[in-house]
Amino acid sequence: MKSQEIRETFLDFFSDKSHKIVKSSSLLPKDDPTILFTNAGMNQFKNTFLGLEKRSYKRAASVQKCMRVSGKHNDLEQVGKTNKHHTFFEMLGNFSFGDYFKKEAVEYAWELIVEVFKLKKENIYATVYEEDDEAYTIWNKTIGLPPERIFRFGKKDNYWAMGETGPCGPCSEIHYDIGAEIEEGEPYRLIESGSDRFLELWNLVFMQFHQDEKGQQHPLPSPSIDTGMGLERLAVALQGQKSNFDTDLLKPLIQEVCGFARREYPSDDEGDVAVRIIADHVRAVSFLVADGIMPANEGRGYVLRKLIRRAFRQGNSIGIEEPFLYKLVGVVCDIMKDAYPELLPSANYISKVCQSEEKRFSLTLSSGLRTFNQYIKEAKKAGKKVLSGAKAFKLYDTYGFPLDLSRELAEEQNMDVEEKGFHKELEKQRERARLSWEGEEKQKRKKIYEKLKGLSVQYVGYEQEKIPEARIIALLKKDQIIQELKEGDVGEIFLEQTPFYAEAGGQTGDSGILKNSHFAAVVESAFYPTPDLISHKVKVISGKVRVEDKVEAAVDVPNRRKISNNHTATHLLHASLRQILGDHVKQAGSLVESSRLRFDFTHFAALSSSELEQIELLVNEKIREGIDVKTKVTTLEEGLEEGAVAIFEEKYGEKVRMVTIGDFSKELCGGVHVHSTSQIGLFKITAESSIAAGMRRIEALTGEEALKHTQETEELMIDVQTVLSSPRTGLLTQIEKLKESVKAKERETKALRQKIAKHELEEKEEKVKKIKGISVLVQTVKDLNNTELRELADSLKQKIGSGVVILGSVSGKKVFLVIAVTKDLTDRLKADELVQEIAPIIGGGGGGRPDFAQAGGTQPEKLDQVLKQSRKIIEKMIP
Repeated sequence: MKSQEIRETFLDFFSDKSHKIVKSSSLLPKDDPTILFTNAGMNQFKNTFLGLEKRSYKRAASVQKCMRVSGKHNDLEQVGKTNKHHTFFEMLGNFSFGDYFKKEAVEYAWELIVEVFKLKKENIYATVYEEDDEAYTIWNKTIGLPPERIFRFGKKDNYWAMGETGPCGPCSEIHYDIGAEIEEGEPYRLIESGSDRFLELWNLVFMQFHQDEKGQQHPLPSPSIDTGMGLERLAVALQGQKSNFDTDLLKPLIQEVCGFARREYPSDDEGDVAVRIIADHVRAVSFLVADGIMPANEGRGYVLRKLIRRAFRQGNSIGIEEPFLYKLVGVVCDIMKDAYPELLPSANYISKVCQSEEKRFSLTLSSGLRTFNQYIKEAKKAGKKVLSGAKAFKLYDTYGFPLDLSRELAEEQNMDVEEKGFHKELEKQRERARLSWEGEEKQKRKKIYEKLKGLSVQYVGYEQEKIPEARIIALLKKDQIIQELKEGDVGEIFLEQTPFYAEAGGQTGDSGILKNSHFAAVVESAFYPTPDLISHKVKVISGKVRVEDKVEAAVDVPNRRKISNNHTATHLLHASLRQILGDHVKQAGSLVESSRLRFDFTHFAALSSSELEQIELLVNEKIREGIDVKTKVTTLEEGLEEGAVAIFEEKYGEKVRMVTIGDFSKELCGGVHVHSTSQIGLFKITAESSIAAGMRRIEALTGEEALKHTQETEELMIDVQTVLSSPRTGLLTQIEKLKESVKAKERETKALRQKIAKHELEEKEEKVKKIKGISVLVQTVKDLNNTELRELADSLKQKIGSGVVILGSVSGKKVFLVIAVTKDLTDRLKADELVQEIAPIIGGGGGGRPDFAQAGGTQPEKLDQVLKQSRKIIEKMIP
């Protein structure tokens, strides 16, 4: 059975069991700051399990994209070494939100794997929590599984908890024996040890308790079910394979990699591990980029960069020297196209991101080798035979050197690596990342709002901008639930109904006023602390208010109009970008305020002035056409079928709002918009820039702000015309003349400075000293920049014929050094080694070639000292 058929069969089975089929969420978890990536099928239902979000269904099933490369669930180091671990994988899951429980969950699982998938009953084993007699009885009495194939395990293996507090409960795992030829032994021991012989197919989690802050567990009023089954492992069983990497999900990638490396698979060597790592990582990379993550030096982007570099290094280890991962992206898209058709239009873009990062890392690797050699040289000079853990970690962190590469290179130099120190530095970095990860603070804040569970707010802002009487249902101040806010207080107000739009989808929250006869407060913004709550951040300007009081809630209408202009303009901009640049363009983030808009999108090159002009003209054309902006509420599936664009950074509910602008734009969006594009008035792009590799940003203005910007630009042009005494048509010519004049003066000044410096040096030829038979010129030069210093050193080197030239110059608070060694002497004295010795004296560093090196420092007062000491250093270095 092919993998796509497995997905469809699973979903069809649970659809027939009255489960709502829910589309996979993005790998970027929305509204869950506790995790870097979506790592389980239940992530998108977390708020439902916690009672913070209500859904119209109590049963669901999904095929979820997952990543496990961080935190508690981190399989990175196991990938390739086993047959069953991955970074990216797909999780098949069925869920019950207070509906059915253990008996039905077990019965559904058994029916599917035995009667539908036709797996052999005699090869199926079940594990249960050691104290869960109920689950044991269901497997034994209801299903008929013999006692010798039901094993009890402790909390470590068969108990699940969402966190330190919250839902928890025992779980039951289904294991499948794929052959004694893999490993012989007693099944209990083999399952306990994680043997490749037994596939852990399905984990059934029985959420039946709530754990409080004291660690006490209390029965949940509505127990729930959360299950997860790895598609890759199920494919092994159904396709008669022994390894995930032999299934139709990964085998084509294995074959392609082996083609690049000109090797057979399996070859039963370390190269097989490398091939498997590459196949796994390129899948993860493709899906991460498709979901809008870009290579970076921190957070999710750092994980992506690490995966690309790791795979590239594995390619090097099996003889692939050139960038190659980008060529595998098409294979991934072809394998996954039926389940994830959105990959296909992004394939070229993903490939370019990959290729760019591979090229970049190839250069970084070369730099890393130079740094490694320098570290080894320093260690040997100090009489050490061990490369410090701190330096091994720097190679890893800065240049992507895995520990095993440093170890291998060190062995070639008859040296070891201090691995304990390396792991200590690695742990420090993880701790820094944990502290800087804003998710922890967000999670603490979220717990405050969990106390308001059960409350819900009705948003009526699409139809109304003012509510005469809105009942207050809760108040917060300094993270505490209170009963009263008074004059001068800053806090949060929750209303039963509100016209205030809460910040979402890049659009800022509404501002406005809450008031009644004895109270008035300014609403600074509105936001969603949980999916069903809207909080109004307020400052009380007079009187006091209590829970259950009624207030008039009025949005700042002029401010909302400006926000509406900018939000509809982002839709027009998005459609224009896709029309002019191509369908690979995807929104990667946005900011919609009253004064401006910002739009981030995927594209690999800077936009030309011609492209920007075309985009701006097209947006303004649609504004002048006065197209009606229509909205309708529909299901996510129907919206996508109608061709609406979904934004990957957003989390969509059962019902979605579709915003349509004629036949030009159709997006799923919950924001506020104009009724006609003509209300926008004018659209003006003010900036276009890069924010990451393959990610661009456009900043723009609309309406009055755009007009104001245009007027200011016009005033500036008039001032420039006046200053240059030139008509507008002649401004460029006049500016070019001025530039040429300035360049000519700069050339004259440069030549004069060099002439003076050269003359001063020629008058001091006694400065050339002989050190062990080598001519050495050491001199301070005034008023030359770094480039001029280099040119002068080169000139003097040629003049002395054979020798060493060291020149230093101060510019502001910086000091520059250049060292030139004639080529006949580089076997006795190397400029790059000399600069490493003297640069630290001026508080800096440097590098270069054996015949030429330079350095910069921040201690100009030590220039004379370094020049004096340089002669002594040279004398020591010359053999």
